[in-house]
Amino acid sequence: MAFSLKSVLISDEIDQKCVDILQSNGVQVTKNTKLSKEELVQEIAKYDGLVVRSATKVTADVINAAKNLKIIGRAGTGVDNIDCDAATKKGIIVMNTPGGNTLSAAELTCALICGLSRNIHNGDRAMKTETWSERKKLMGNELYGKTLAIVGLGRIGKEVAIRMQSFGMKTIGFDPIIPGEVSAEFGVEWMELDRLWPLADYITVHTPLIPQTKNLISDKVFSTCKKGIRVVNVARGGIIDEEALLRALESGQCAGAGLDVFTSEPPKDFTLAKHPKVLATPHLGASTVEAQERVAVEIAEQFVDLMKGTQLFGAINAQAMCSALAPETQPWVDLGQRLGAVSMATNKGQSSKKVAVGTYGQSLKKASYISAAVLAGLLKNSPAGGDSATLNLVSAPALAKQLGVEVTTQHNDSAPSPYTACISVTLDNGIQVTGTCGGGAPLLTAIQGQGFQAPAPLTDNMVVFTAKGSPQLLQNALGAVTQAGATACSVSLTLEKDSKVWGVISLLQKAPANCLDAMSKVTEATYLV
Repeated sequence: MAFSLKSVLISDEIDQKCVDILQSNGVQVTKNTKLSKEELVQEIAKYDGLVVRSATKVTADVINAAKNLKIIGRAGTGVDNIDCDAATKKGIIVMNTPGGNTLSAAELTCALICGLSRNIHNGDRAMKTETWSERKKLMGNELYGKTLAIVGLGRIGKEVAIRMQSFGMKTIGFDPIIPGEVSAEFGVEWMELDRLWPLADYITVHTPLIPQTKNLISDKVFSTCKKGIRVVNVARGGIIDEEALLRALESGQCAGAGLDVFTSEPPKDFTLAKHPKVLATPHLGASTVEAQERVAVEIAEQFVDLMKGTQLFGAINAQAMCSALAPETQPWVDLGQRLGAVSMATNKGQSSKKVAVGTYGQSLKKASYISAAVLAGLLKNSPAGGDSATLNLVSAPALAKQLGVEVTTQHNDSAPSPYTACISVTLDNGIQVTGTCGGGAPLLTAIQGQGFQAPAPLTDNMVVFTAKGSPQLLQNALGAVTQAGATACSVSLTLEKDSKVWGVISLLQKAPANCLDAMSKVTEATYLV
């Protein structure tokens, strides 16, 4: 499942190593960092990939103007400047470099904590204005023995904890994903936020800006903190309510703030940044030579890995595809898509609101990508599928949700004999198809509960039919297909049940329009896949 990336646009400043790596892997790279939004909308249609940092805003207008875009990569942490929903609907992968900025952001966080504790910013200002007498007003505090609360215990939060522990700080923290037993391994005591706030002497935040974290530190939080709390934000502007922070600074409830990020960048109002209790920097978290080189190399290597179909790291909206890229899983992805297509065809192309996907066998126990593959095949053959060219493991789940299609999955460690693994797809009207992989190829093993005498190859072009069982059926069906002008390469029939059988004829080319008429003379129902 390799991706063809012939041309990539880089629209923000980035280390030359990104360009070099892509070019050495046969990618044509265009670097243009002066494009306006309107110019980007015009240009984007030419490219398969786009690399940005934080300056370029990849809006829905940009994404919808893209004709061949397969991937958007942000050389940095977070994707605030990319409309991920619009990209997902078009089947475009969005990825970032979650580890590239880690050390630089952690070190700046630690520097701000240290700076706040000793009023270094105000001390520097005093020296610049030759105000030596100011030193009496610049009494600081030791970090030793103080409590640092870390909200967000991912890569950056962990590195901050390890470094500040060397100063003798006690580290406590909260993360909705990382459990206490994990945070304990790097010396952080996990606790809920309402317990954390009153214990902290310093608070640092390391979370994305999402609805749940917007204005996370508010008037209410400041009121529950110790008087003299100090806060640091090197994550995203808006996690700390800036108006609430200003009020807390003025009242003395907050003794200082280290801010590298702001709600609006650059700030429309510099009042907060200029406040004497604020140590402010202009979004320098990733601004180190090492970090910029690292993210440039990482995003280029992630593009190359995707081109080669080896792995998908840093993807924001393509969790199913991350697993599906492994060579051993790709035949099962193909099977899922083809079963989805067959089930939709036998449903006469009618939309289904409920889809049940079953996986059988130990090897498919963690195959979360299967349902996405089934949906891709199902919706591509549905009238509601829209632009089939954009339907893939990224866009299919999003489209299914938009259409109100409910998908349920169930796994059984045992597979029906004689197979070691298989997949079933059942629609809400009772249509059911089952398949497996053999020799790396997708095979149909049963339809409507009737097993095939020998599994039917699931190819690009097929005729599926049901008819009354008779010795002449096979000959008559092949004759009808040939009469319609198609060339059959294989035919398979199920065992007879209630005097009926199902059959599949694989064709070398797309079935002609008159194939249905020809087959109607010898079958009860015929479906083209």
